[in-house]
Amino acid sequence: MTYRYMRLLLFFDLPTETGQDRRAYSRFRKMLLKNGFLMMQESVYCKLAVNSGAAEAALETVRKNKPERGLIQALLITEKQYSRMEFILGTHVGDVLDTDERYVEL
Repeated sequence: MTYRYMRLLLFFDLPTETGQDRRAYSRFRKMLLKNGFLMMQESVYCKLAVNSGAAEAALETVRKNKPERGLIQALLITEKQYSRMEFILGTHVGDVLDTDERYVEL
């Protein structure tokens, strides 16, 4: 069995004007973290998936748990495309393990 690793990128802008909005934002963010998404920047999260089927399943989870208001956008790219990301300002923070290797020694 071969794997074609994919990255699911989520971009969202959710309102935080009322207490209900803030609770919905917090619930959505916690759901992302619980389901293996990593924060790249504020309101930009990504998840590594072993193939497009697994990425689509993760996207369906996001659809089922979306808040009532706001904007959520998703982009599915290959791991090769993701690895070509260029850092124009700042550096990659390596304190989060986001590798596709099966064995990680700490």
